[in-house]
Amino acid sequence: MAELKYRRILLKLGGEALSSPQGFGIDPARAREIAARVEEVHRMGVELALVIGAGNLWRGKEGLDLGMDRATADYMGMLATVMNALALMDALESIGVITRVQSAIEMRTVAEPYIRRRAIRHLEKGRVVIFGGGTGNPYFSTDTAAALRAMEIDAQVVIKATKVDGVYDSDPKKNPDAVKFDHLTYIDTLNRQLQVMDSTAISLCMENKLPILVLNLWDETALIRALNGEPAGTLISSE
Repeated sequence: MAELKYRRILLKLGGEALSSPQGFGIDPARAREIAARVEEVHRMGVELALVIGAGNLWRGKEGLDLGMDRATADYMGMLATVMNALALMDALESIGVITRVQSAIEMRTVAEPYIRRRAIRHLEKGRVVIFGGGTGNPYFSTDTAAALRAMEIDAQVVIKATKVDGVYDSDPKKNPDAVKFDHLTYIDTLNRQLQVMDSTAISLCMENKLPILVLNLWDETALIRALNGEPAGTLISSE
């Protein structure tokens, strides 16, 4: 078996990864599909944590456009991430992957409170950990939560799962001549405003030299290739 390039990773999923074909809500079939990808990685011996967004259930921007208070809209989004985390936990446990959900907003009936050392212990024991509730603070995205949690658990990489096979200079769905990058520096990503993750998350990764790997989760082999050190997606790092 090939030597793994990454032994502890944080996988960042958008809430849309769980959405139904209509683009809204939670589709159990999609949750099972993601769980199958995670189980495959888990079987390789990789310690795996996840952060999931809430775009399939709530978009704070729509609330803001209608005059909603920003902090309230953000808290609603954080609660929605916990619903997604529970759906994903259910899908994982149904195929035998022991999973724990930790929430930055305390709700002990459905999830453990976020405790860094406990999360690391779960990973060491071979459990998958899903971090819900964002950072627990408004004004921060789930991208920033992913960068923050990855550093706290000493992950070797943040893997941003998307529906395209990496980062392009323009939208490949709209521009057939879009050019894919195999590697970018953090500064290039920020200067080009490539919208891989928000600027706070990228700056946090840059400051702490945490690589970001952007790949297509729906490509059945991309994640496995990346973990084995083979070319996959776009790597964003300091050099």
